[in-house]
Amino acid sequence: MSQKIVTRFAPSPTGYLHIGGARTALFNWLFARGHGGTFLLRIEDTDRARSTPEATAAILKGLEWLGLDYDGEVVSQFERVPRHAEVAREMLARGAAYKCFSTQEEIEAFREKAKAEGTSQLFRSPWRDADPSTYPDAPYVIRLKAPREGATVVHDKVQGDVTVRNDQLDDMVCLRSDGTPTYMLAVVVDDHDMGVTHVIRGDDHLVNAARQMQIYLAMGWDVPVYAHIPLIHGPDGKKLSKRHGAVGLEQYQAMGYPAAGMRNYLARLGWSHGDDEFFTDEQAKSWFELEGIGRSPARLDFKKLENICGRHMAVADDDALMPQVAGYLEAAELPALTETQAKGLRAAMPYIKASAKTFPQLIEKAHFALVQRPVDVDEKAAKQLDPVSRGILKELTPRLQNASWTREDLEAIVKQVAEEKDLGLGKLASPLRAALAGRSVTPGVFDMMYVLGREETLARVNDQAA
Repeated sequence: MSQKIVTRFAPSPTGYLHIGGARTALFNWLFARGHGGTFLLRIEDTDRARSTPEATAAILKGLEWLGLDYDGEVVSQFERVPRHAEVAREMLARGAAYKCFSTQEEIEAFREKAKAEGTSQLFRSPWRDADPSTYPDAPYVIRLKAPREGATVVHDKVQGDVTVRNDQLDDMVCLRSDGTPTYMLAVVVDDHDMGVTHVIRGDDHLVNAARQMQIYLAMGWDVPVYAHIPLIHGPDGKKLSKRHGAVGLEQYQAMGYPAAGMRNYLARLGWSHGDDEFFTDEQAKSWFELEGIGRSPARLDFKKLENICGRHMAVADDDALMPQVAGYLEAAELPALTETQAKGLRAAMPYIKASAKTFPQLIEKAHFALVQRPVDVDEKAAKQLDPVSRGILKELTPRLQNASWTREDLEAIVKQVAEEKDLGLGKLASPLRAALAGRSVTPGVFDMMYVLGREETLARVNDQAA
């Protein structure tokens, strides 16, 4: 590809960043980054009644969490309204658009009549070819003079060639009577001015593409490459909605999924590269092509998401996971870790991350390193601390006092005491686990002892010894 690729993500700030929108952003980002192109962000905030600064902030925060960096400044569609109006007037001057003085009442009356007669309700303006000398002194809209004959063909990289007969399309309004542009015009002008070469978006916009193409052609502009991607469905095969659980991206951060796993999983929702399920960002960037996107809606699968996230957590850098845990706690509105707890978590990280799939699981596994003495022992673990077990823990203490505190040495000492008592290792490990963590399900006993260190381990064992 000799042309420099420019993609964009253009959400409306009328609510949270939907998981489907996040995947659209990801596809645009991967395609641009993989081809040395540019990835732009435009906030489509022309709907002033529904657009909010809070929603814009949520979109920016969501993209930041997902790790999708964009180039340049964020473009506000609303701030470009004068430019959109300018293009509408330019089309008027070119004869590619016309002034329409039909009132809403007249249009409604036409549609009611057509409905009663069973004819097409597609409005055909009587002003399309009117002599300007007949124009009244009244408000008007600017309509595109769309071709009536032939067909418009959208060459779509995902859907294939989509043909729409021109007699099925009306002369759409580009500029309203109050001088504000319509969404259809604004999108085309912005994409052209921003140099967008590839429009990758949800297939709910496919019907708009044929109409938007007519504006490009009317202005003599290059039509971008279109790729309309299928929507995401819930596990039941129905369009994703709140009944399926989390649909907003920030909910996934608050549920504790790592961003790297989320990127990997979302990339695989509707796009594939052979049988590859687990891959890095660099692999995704080098592999991602529009031809790999399927036409069928993808299904959200939380089990698969957890599995992918777990694999990413297992290979993640320990230090890199720490700020992600802090971000999760903040998103979930949970208390931040104290300095001591953060040190404990970091020390435990090599021994717990491989068996955790989410940050709540990671924190649960790190419980032993986050609690302070005296350790609360839950009901199940307390059953392991009978008088006999406590007596054995007391005998174990002086042996541990002189251990060299390597995992191997600790294991050898505990094994030796178990053999002397004619017990299996598990019989001694269970009360030891209860003393160290206050739980019956924990990471490996010797891993915990190694992480806690000599002083803290002995203190916890002593607290429970007879």
